[in-house]
Amino acid sequence: MKTNKKSDMYIHSNLKFLRGKMGLTQTELAEQLELNRSSVNNYENKLADPPLELMIRIADFFGIALDSMLRIDLAALPQSQLKSVMEGSDAFVKGRTIRVVATTVGDDNIDNIELVEAKAQAGYLNGFADPEYVEQLPVFRLPFLSPSKKYRTFQIVGDSMLPIPPGAWITAQYLDDWTTLKDGQAAVILTLDDGLTFKIIENQIESRGMLKLISLNPVYKPYTVKINNVREIWLFSLFISPFLPSGNIDHEQLLYAIQNLQVEVRELKKRLID
Repeated sequence: MKTNKKSDMYIHSNLKFLRGKMGLTQTELAEQLELNRSSVNNYENKLADPPLELMIRIADFFGIALDSMLRIDLAALPQSQLKSVMEGSDAFVKGRTIRVVATTVGDDNIDNIELVEAKAQAGYLNGFADPEYVEQLPVFRLPFLSPSKKYRTFQIVGDSMLPIPPGAWITAQYLDDWTTLKDGQAAVILTLDDGLTFKIIENQIESRGMLKLISLNPVYKPYTVKINNVREIWLFSLFISPFLPSGNIDHEQLLYAIQNLQVEVRELKKRLID
């Protein structure tokens, strides 16, 4: 398993700093987090460590990535960078020095490719950073992939990425610097709200602190996710399936796509007239 050297944990000082930034008393913050005031006081003064589930709630409450809450001294950041952190486009996005991927290696000290089956995906959100969870996943190798890069394979659920069929296996490369995402790239995204999803990406991190996720199947409308809601990004490398992709879109799907296009054209015309 790969790990970084142990670093300071800033959850205590960041909790106190952000509470002050929002103008909240300890009592008011305790009410928001469904705690008692003494617990907040203990956490702020390093008398106790909040459990992981509570750390996640604290990070979500302030709208800041958990890694940033834990590993970045927010009070030491300049105002411009702090503003980016508060908007979700923070140092966490770049990842290399603070993001660690739990992985398994073989006897040759080369990374395995872990297999995340459809039935295992419900637990992946809670276990993706847990080495013990990752060690329980099936592993294999693909000799034509680079041994210097980290790959994982995920099974597709649903038909949002047709013509890639449901049940296909997506092998993807781990991405630590999310600012390098290019529009049109396909990726497996892990988010707090939706778990694992496979989509085409439109990178809106710098402009809006978001990613736009687009399905290949036109029946499914694009949607956006806040970058601080994202936990992992894996860039598409290849897929394996026992079924041939179909190049045909059925009549209902085509009709639905045309209707959506007509609505969008009408809205665009209305905005131009206004």
